Amino acid sequence: MLTILLGAVIGGAVVGGLGRLLLPGRQDIGWFATIAAGIVAAGAGTGIAYLFGFSEKTWLVIVVQLGLAVACVAAATSLLGRKSRS
Repeated sequence: MLTILLGAVIGGAVVGGLGRLLLPGRQDIGWFATIAAGIVAAGAGTGIAYLFGFSEKTWLVIVVQLGLAVACVAAATSLLGRKSRS
């Protein structure tokens, strides 16, 4: 159980970080929101792959996960982004 949780956090950090790198512009969110967005994206991407039957094609699963990570990081930025005070 602990290894599954640790794997999800590490995988979420990688997927979230890559999604954040692929998203143009500045994302003003913290590391916790980035990892959470990555965990959601990795889980949803894997679920979509199993649902549509292409879970054996690792590269396609990764592409779906990264696309979802970009969307999740963008959503987290719009919801949680720190507003600059002028």
